[in-house]
Amino acid sequence: MITAAQVKELREKTGAGMMDCKKVLTETDGDMEKAMELLRERGIAKAAKKSDRIAAEGLVECYISEDGKTGSVVEVNAETDFVAKNEEFRKFVADVAKQIVDKNPKDVDELLNQESISESGKTVQDVLTDKIATIGENMNVRRFTRFETTDGMIEKYIHGDGKIAVLVNMTSGDETLAKDICMQIAAARPEYLDRDSVPAERVEKEKEILKAQTMNEGKPEAIAEKIVMGRLGKFYGEICLVEQDFVKDPNIKINKLLADKGAKVIEFARFEKGEGLEKREENFAEEVRKQMQ
Repeated sequence: MITAAQVKELREKTGAGMMDCKKVLTETDGDMEKAMELLRERGIAKAAKKSDRIAAEGLVECYISEDGKTGSVVEVNAETDFVAKNEEFRKFVADVAKQIVDKNPKDVDELLNQESISESGKTVQDVLTDKIATIGENMNVRRFTRFETTDGMIEKYIHGDGKIAVLVNMTSGDETLAKDICMQIAAARPEYLDRDSVPAERVEKEKEILKAQTMNEGKPEAIAEKIVMGRLGKFYGEICLVEQDFVKDPNIKINKLLADKGAKVIEFARFEKGEGLEKREENFAEEVRKQMQ
């Protein structure tokens, strides 16, 4: 009788999927060493050896339900840009984006432990591990966001064949406006929706910096505060979506563009592939030296 503890131990040692671990343990009557050898022979255990490699490439992808009321944006990383062009990898990422919409996981851990909608009897983690083994690179689901609306619309935009993905939840407006807002977010990189969304500590820090700048410019302290408030408006205009200049027509602010159409952006997400991740610099000579030691 194979126990859950045995399956868990083999999975942790090899990185193989739960069903694969259970299968080889059954075949080897619970012999852990033989089970590990069997996984290696079948090319499944090799996935675990890739787990320490830096995965900073990959894809960002969006999926919107048929009724347009639920959408997701997800980032799945791989080691090389080459894998991002692999159709098997691209299908996996698309399946994960749909899984998030259909099954509404609360976080990445819950997502990975859900039964896959694309492969019955396997978890998303099992499917991911299989892909790592067959494609030959470390991969991981890094992050996702899911939006849902009852009376509004969800729109998406993918730029650069999976380099940047934008998801927007908005009320009223039309598809053209929604697409324009998505492209605005992709191009202008807003960090927040509006002034109220900016954390107070971020604003205070910016005020300190701006005040120091004005004092260093030799401005009298009496008028420094007014100068700071003026420059703070420019700060908001850079980081807040509704205060940005419209990229298609810099004479119009986004808040006016929305108001003219009777529309409102509720929330948005902008994912850029690999942002914030450290990419490994390859050094062939160093790699050879390590292998020789």
